[in-house]
Amino acid sequence: MDLSMAAYERCELCPRRCGARRSNGAVGACGASSTLRVARAALHFWEEPPISGESGSGTIFFSGCPLRCVFCQNHEISHEGFGLAVDTSRLAQMMLELEGQGALNVNLVTPMHFAPHVVEAVQLAREKGLTLPIVCNTSGYERPELVQALSDVVDVWLTDYKYHSSDLAHELSAARDYPAVAHESLAVMVEALRARGGRLLDPDGEDGLPGRMRQGIVVRHLVLPGHADDSCAVLDDVWSLCHNEVDLSVMNQYTPNEACRAQGGELARSVTEEEYELVLDHADELGFERLWWQQGGTVSESFVPAFDATGVASADEPGSLR
Repeated sequence: MDLSMAAYERCELCPRRCGARRSNGAVGACGASSTLRVARAALHFWEEPPISGESGSGTIFFSGCPLRCVFCQNHEISHEGFGLAVDTSRLAQMMLELEGQGALNVNLVTPMHFAPHVVEAVQLAREKGLTLPIVCNTSGYERPELVQALSDVVDVWLTDYKYHSSDLAHELSAARDYPAVAHESLAVMVEALRARGGRLLDPDGEDGLPGRMRQGIVVRHLVLPGHADDSCAVLDDVWSLCHNEVDLSVMNQYTPNEACRAQGGELARSVTEEEYELVLDHADELGFERLWWQQGGTVSESFVPAFDATGVASADEPGSLR
């Protein structure tokens, strides 16, 4: 798969394969042209323990998203395109700056629609001394060919698996093919991890936390209100494909955004304890050994970071804000 800048000329990077001429300034299904935009680059402490640990994950949030779920908590960047325009040199420098701040890894959040920039920036950062693992934090809606093409660059896949039902995927993300795409892409991630020798962690961290993940896969699933049955079916899909080759993270942090609150219905409320426990119990029944879950108090907009361009602009190149 072509990961040169020519990929933006008639873009087919994501499963929507919209064909937008992003190099000419056209906006693709992801909401982005070929101008690289970043909304935040800072330490983040709310990922799973092998990712954030005590020191924090060096997260870089990219603007735009091909999936664009109706309940997205990062609406400001995924739908509205907030961010600073930067080049690959600046992106590479951000990675090095995060390492200097003590980050456990470089965590690229929704980066795949900018894959040509990402590959170039990681290679440049490595040449300049970057030693941190690269985490790809993705919605799971990725072309398997692109996952394979990035498998030499990405050390840890932090991937969502949102839906089992095609109808639900169509209703909430306008992506009826999401379950099939996510399943095939996860299969490629697993094969790439096997080729590297499997999951690898540093020795245990402080306060009994697991050590930093050097290579591996964390499959995330957000339980949606009124859809615990679909959540259990998602876990069945993941188990059938991966068993315990992956870590599983089941999240209860769903927080209704303004649009969902206005529309009403199930998505206007949070997940109940009963719904969440049902899904966790199913994960235990299946046999997941590395299961991450969230305790009370996670349903809060405080878990959404401030998208204020922190850490993005350099002193001599302030960038442009949209």
